[in-house]
Amino acid sequence: MAHSGEVRRIALDRIARLMEFARRHAVERPELAREAGNLVLRICGKARIRLPKTYRRLICRKCGTPFYIPGSFRVRVRSGRSTHIVITCVTCGYIKRIPAVREKLARAKG
Repeated sequence: MAHSGEVRRIALDRIARLMEFARRHAVERPELAREAGNLVLRICGKARIRLPKTYRRLICRKCGTPFYIPGSFRVRVRSGRSTHIVITCVTCGYIKRIPAVREKLARAKG
């Protein structure tokens, strides 16, 4: 049986390889990129690790569609109560909201 640190290292290595694969094949073969995204989510679940921050905003948490695929997502900026970025997956409809307060404060100061 492998140690949990070793399992984590192997899982992170495979996630990095799959995300690179998805990026390379997103335009000409989007179905392959989607499959790679699904595999990334399955690996995270099986190894019981969180998706690394570098990839968290590049993949849909619900269906695994990588946002490298052109037209697979929609980005909007909302400035209601708090300024935030809304990323909507066109494939499954999952909505991801990212706070954009720091960027707004930096612009106000500058």
